[in-house]
Amino acid sequence: MSSISLKRVIEWMKLDNFTPEIDPEQIKVIQPDINRPALQLAGYFEHYDTSRLQIIGFVEHSYMQNMSEERKEEIYPELVHPDCPGFVFCRELMPDETFLKVAREKGVPVLGTKKSTSVFMAEIIRWLNVRLAPCITVHGVLVDVYGEGVLITGESGIGKSEAALELIKRGHRLITDDAVEIRKVSEETLIGSAPSVTKHFIELRGIGIIDVKALFGASSVRETANIDLVIKLEDWNKDKEYDRLGLEEEYTEYLGNKVVCHNIPIRPGRNLAIICETAAVNHRQKKMGYNAAQELYNRLQKNWAKKRDGESGDEVEF
Repeated sequence: MSSISLKRVIEWMKLDNFTPEIDPEQIKVIQPDINRPALQLAGYFEHYDTSRLQIIGFVEHSYMQNMSEERKEEIYPELVHPDCPGFVFCRELMPDETFLKVAREKGVPVLGTKKSTSVFMAEIIRWLNVRLAPCITVHGVLVDVYGEGVLITGESGIGKSEAALELIKRGHRLITDDAVEIRKVSEETLIGSAPSVTKHFIELRGIGIIDVKALFGASSVRETANIDLVIKLEDWNKDKEYDRLGLEEEYTEYLGNKVVCHNIPIRPGRNLAIICETAAVNHRQKKMGYNAAQELYNRLQKNWAKKRDGESGDEVEF
């Protein structure tokens, strides 16, 4: 199961720590979801998910202020469960001394932020969804081409890195070469990134390792990109039938998510960079509602219909 230390959450979200004696490095956050313990403050602890970060907003804080000391002594020990990764007070709200005492006894960090509750919840859920997403590593090259994340795959030595280098020279941006870390951040979205060791590097056979950022500047690289399109490079096989119209999309699957995939046969003299650029623009055009293959099919249908009706149609050859 993926996890992240609470210390990284504190650093990333710039949280104040009201319990510095508790080491946040030893506490792990394993859930991207959060909880606002309104019902728990009222004494209902059925289905209380103690593995989530607990968020205290204005409503919860107002309720806590109006509780008697006897009620606090009864509710707080159950609310502040040892399995909780922490409590975050939003809007610069401060926990009362009774709450801090119980939190220190249970070893549960108490944190604070200036952000409003809704803004903080949206940011922490989005960030944790990325950090705790299921992750796999695949062999390939990921490049941002006209805003489309293009994952280029194929056998070792087929020309993936050379194609990426040509794309970078044409103004596009590299995310990673050789190893692509793919994270499933939602049922619709896959995000690709580089392992920290190989970030910004490309391996070219016969030359060695080059630093893309150092050679071409900061504008030639990106940290992450959505994986919108997969291009599989393969050796040309004269006995294999290749799709020439593209009426039906082919897909490949990563972590249960399907991504549009093109199989590109490689022969000497083919310009892979232009092919990748064209595939990316064509894919973007399809997302905007225009499909060139479908348009050609519709024209053919109209032409054949004219011929059936006795009208003169255009001659079409393939």
